[in-house]
Amino acid sequence: MKKAILAVAALAACASSAWAQSSVTLYGIVDAAARYTSNANAGVSTKQLVPGGMSQSRLGVNVTEDMGGGLKALVNMEHRLNSDTGTAAAADFWRQAWVGIQSSDFGQVRLGRQYNILFDVYTSTYASFRYSPYIEAYKPEIGLSAGARQDNMVKYLGQVGSVYGEIQVSAGEGNSQNKSLGGLLRYNDGTWGLGGAYLQVTDTLGKKVKATTIGGSYTAGPLYVNLSWGQNKFDAGGLLGAAYTAGLLGPVLNAAANDVKKRDMIMAGATYQLTPQLNLGAQYWRAEQTHYSVALANTKSKGDYFAVVADYAFSKRTDAYVEADYTKHNGAVLFANGASKRGGAMVGLRHRF
Repeated sequence: MKKAILAVAALAACASSAWAQSSVTLYGIVDAAARYTSNANAGVSTKQLVPGGMSQSRLGVNVTEDMGGGLKALVNMEHRLNSDTGTAAAADFWRQAWVGIQSSDFGQVRLGRQYNILFDVYTSTYASFRYSPYIEAYKPEIGLSAGARQDNMVKYLGQVGSVYGEIQVSAGEGNSQNKSLGGLLRYNDGTWGLGGAYLQVTDTLGKKVKATTIGGSYTAGPLYVNLSWGQNKFDAGGLLGAAYTAGLLGPVLNAAANDVKKRDMIMAGATYQLTPQLNLGAQYWRAEQTHYSVALANTKSKGDYFAVVADYAFSKRTDAYVEADYTKHNGAVLFANGASKRGGAMVGLRHRF
């Protein structure tokens, strides 16, 4: 009997030790802002509470299991939500849902829905702002990231010293935005960040979108500076022009915006940490677009986007921000209501946990 009790105790100890190797972390962001937008509806301004000013509100779970021998199992599931209404932010409840394995010698492999390599290089290497990769309510640069995520993806991630790389492949499986192939390479030594990426997405008609980006950043004490270029090339008759155009400023542009042959964007900006709590940032985007239609074939549409942000951190988790932005379009691309200019401003509060 004593031997049996000792055996059970030993098994319990082993089980306890095994469980100690695993961790499950709940994380999230809750962000809400009062926003004013001019020329929003037939020239009339709007005032609203947006469910994410600097960051989209989210709730996620990270799982890590140390399997020994330098191996770890990884899981991430992340849900995006509207903090103003409590509803889901998108039809896909899990905006990320992947499982992976990590080796201390050979890198990481992830399987499932996840961020694509364009989004990864933008946000990790030459993000628009040091303290927040982009402005959720005003993010023209994300419009060149080919939807930011893909389903059915296999991604490899590896790093040697200050050099880091990723390769992604995703099967179409009948969805027009999900067949993709691409990779990124970046360097970061804490002061200089340099990187580039190429991604090709093929729709169900066999039409391709080819996306390229390259850029860099410089960090010195309180100063952060970024400069980058991105380009999307669309095959004629493809299904993804409207889908990827919506990423520029949401579904608020006219039909000419969806008639896109090639779109280029140059991005530049700086953030300065004035005090340990206060960050000041400014970012400028310049976009040019060529068209396929006969009426617009020899014309270029241009867009200028500008934003400034002041962010004050009450603590490591909670900050408040004030933001202002301005948009000006020239050419065929306009806002859906026919306006060529639009201004915006917001005051918001964000908590991370």
